[in-house]
Amino acid sequence: MQATSAKAVLGSPAIALDAEPRRERKFAPVALPNLAWTPEVARETAHLYEKVKAIIPPIEWPFHAPYVKAINELKKQRNAVILAHNYQTPEIYNCVADVVGDSLQLARIAEQSEADVIVQGGVHFMAETSKILSPEKTVLIPDSKAGCSLAASITGEDVRALKRKYPGVPVVAYVNTSAEVKAEVDICCTSSNAVKIVESLGVDTVIMVPDRFLAANIARQTRVKIIAWHGACEVHERFTPEELQAYREAEPGIELIAHPECPPEVVDVCDFSGSTAAMIDYVKTRRPKKVLLVTECSMADNVAAETPGVEFIRPCNLCPHMKRITLPKILDSLVYMREEVVIDPALAARARRSVERMIAVK
Repeated sequence: MQATSAKAVLGSPAIALDAEPRRERKFAPVALPNLAWTPEVARETAHLYEKVKAIIPPIEWPFHAPYVKAINELKKQRNAVILAHNYQTPEIYNCVADVVGDSLQLARIAEQSEADVIVQGGVHFMAETSKILSPEKTVLIPDSKAGCSLAASITGEDVRALKRKYPGVPVVAYVNTSAEVKAEVDICCTSSNAVKIVESLGVDTVIMVPDRFLAANIARQTRVKIIAWHGACEVHERFTPEELQAYREAEPGIELIAHPECPPEVVDVCDFSGSTAAMIDYVKTRRPKKVLLVTECSMADNVAAETPGVEFIRPCNLCPHMKRITLPKILDSLVYMREEVVIDPALAARARRSVERMIAVK
């Protein structure tokens, strides 16, 4: 997983999170805003288009801009904060998000905010993580069908079966898991702290779920034996060493930077591997002339907007789940206050423990 930069968690069924019955928060109905492209909209969004003009063609901006204006006005009215994962499209990431980064850090920053409403620009497990850490807030996901191949690859029953098969072996869950899975494991981890978390347990063997490639890459950095689950990210597992070598031959001088959700043989042919935050920091610090981010394509768009002068070669593996989140759906979510994420209180309390245990590891 990746760290965040602040600007100021396959969907589980929506199930109320508070330990006590929560009082229903009443939100006043609002009218659907006018979404016409007008000179006023052009003026009021011009400063935002400056941030993305190298990425979003001028012909597309008149479609995005009315939604951008309406969302930014409505989120103030709702006292809402919009969280955008690094894989969100540039018009969301750069133009309506209040916080950008990885799912865990988005949730932690949202927890500290004074917002009443969290709108999750990401997939369902991320919205669950936000709700786990902010039980008193209303958490909305613009499309509840925005899932994740990793989160969908394992269930709570799968974790219980692993515990029966390997009694006494602690289970570490990547944060890319459902609340149900987080409730069954001993501790969570991100891609940036996985080695530290594994070694903090003081045992010779751990179970890591659900990403087999992250587990394999971490296993090469520690003496702790890792028993891996069989899940994988459908974006990262598609990369191959042959594909990347072809880019090297076609683009002399290119630097390849891989996310550790990639297969180990892909990581081996790259110049650097790290969490999203580490990948972003690599580009911003080293300023390579030409770079390929071996991860979800939209991240390259978002980093490119912040690093002019760096040429990005894009293999463009897109996450179909992340792309279910759009400006029209975000607006719809704020207008009608849907689709709300709620979690059984007992389940949420157990899930929160595994997240807090991770946070406590220094």
